[in-house]
Amino acid sequence: MATSARKSGRTAASSRRGSAARQREIQQEAEARNERATARKQAAKQAAGKPAGGKAKKQPVQAGPRRQPENPLPKQHQAKPGHEHKLDPQPRFLAPDYEGSGKLRDMVALVTGGDSGIGRAVAVLFAREGADIALVYLSEDRDADTTREYVEREGRRCIAIRGDVKDPRFCEQAVEQTLDALGRIDVLVNNAAFQQHSKTLEDITEEHLQETLQTNIGGYFHMARAALPHMTEGGSIINTGSETALFGSKSLLDYSATKGAIHAFTKSLAANLLERGIRVNAVAPGPVWTPLNPSDQPAKKVADFGKDSDMGRPAQPEEISPAYVFLASPACASYVNGVVLPVMGGPRG
Repeated sequence: MATSARKSGRTAASSRRGSAARQREIQQEAEARNERATARKQAAKQAAGKPAGGKAKKQPVQAGPRRQPENPLPKQHQAKPGHEHKLDPQPRFLAPDYEGSGKLRDMVALVTGGDSGIGRAVAVLFAREGADIALVYLSEDRDADTTREYVEREGRRCIAIRGDVKDPRFCEQAVEQTLDALGRIDVLVNNAAFQQHSKTLEDITEEHLQETLQTNIGGYFHMARAALPHMTEGGSIINTGSETALFGSKSLLDYSATKGAIHAFTKSLAANLLERGIRVNAVAPGPVWTPLNPSDQPAKKVADFGKDSDMGRPAQPEEISPAYVFLASPACASYVNGVVLPVMGGPRG
């Protein structure tokens, strides 16, 4: 039995390493194609005598209790899967003006992609509202440790579970570890994601396509299926959708398709689980400053990330996470089911 467990552990570790390496290979291939396409486009503009720019500068909007970072952001790029501790500026996730009031007191939340970005911000606010946290992450150990530290600073328990949501068996093991350590599961937040910009449909290799499909929608199915037998009336599932599911994205064809599937999955599962008293909703963020984009686009484009949104800047994770608290809390959202809540800084994202 011990030999079998060790073999299983080695296989899981190998799978995680393979996923991170596979994502970097997809990234490198896409970047090379995009660089060639960009060079051709710039050469064509120069030949036609067209200016490189031409758009009027949009003034960023500040509407919260403190000013958030604005464009231009420092030019930067990372290898996938990306690390929050390497970002400049550091994403804001603490929401210092948010005061907890026990909305999730003594509940347990399992958050995928919980090491960084939106997942980290959600984990911290859930803890501030009284929940214990199980965070699932692919391979970013340092970021996961930081998230766990901040959850524990809120006075709640936290475990970090390393693995790949593409693997159904891992999802089952993550649920088992959560139950063993924290005793129950009340809220599941499906948030782990993979994206890689591509200029054309022909540029999306089969490996790239499967990585996106199996992470973004397959992982949601696997984790929900594993968690549901242990969830009871009053529980909820919150899926992370995207503005790309509502408006599309010409450079994120596969990612947008999976986010559209997540929105449809949310509404369908909400209807399916209604009689069991388990609510299912989604949040559709606009551009958010997380490791996802600096590990996806060239450094030059990262500097302008989010400037085309209605607010003229990217959101910080702490501006998105309160929406998850609202949807998770029975006191706030007991009659909210099957909705996709846009948090995009405006009607167009």
